[in-house]
Amino acid sequence: MSSPDGTEVMVFTPETKSQAKQGMPQFFGVSENTTGARHLSLNVTAFGPGGRAKSHRHKDYETAIYTMSGKIVLLHGPNLENESLMEPGSFCFIPAEVPHMAFNLSESEPATALTARNDPREQENVVLMPELDTEELDKRVARRRAEG
Repeated sequence: MSSPDGTEVMVFTPETKSQAKQGMPQFFGVSENTTGARHLSLNVTAFGPGGRAKSHRHKDYETAIYTMSGKIVLLHGPNLENESLMEPGSFCFIPAEVPHMAFNLSESEPATALTARNDPREQENVVLMPELDTEELDKRVARRRAEG
């Protein structure tokens, strides 16, 4: 079987979750690998109860997120100093190169989000930022979850 070249309509259902570089389970949908897409990727991120991504940025590419279920907190900015709450039905835009980290606000219920990027190789351009994943960040996430 040859690799898809992006010239045919494809309909498919990912059967299993995979681990994203950011540490979150994802159903990888449309991408260069799956469909031969040349300019975009589209995935579903499945935040389990208490789920949290690693701090990261997307090299040269923009991200759009649509929250389907649950409440997801997005910390963003050079030092993750800004906070945005994403609830079902909300859209979010993250410019290229902006450091961010998302987490499920609930420790008992799952949350899901649909994520699109103008990057068909979306995992190759994820840049992890472990210098932002500090003990202080862990405490901040715990405090935010306690607030609800």
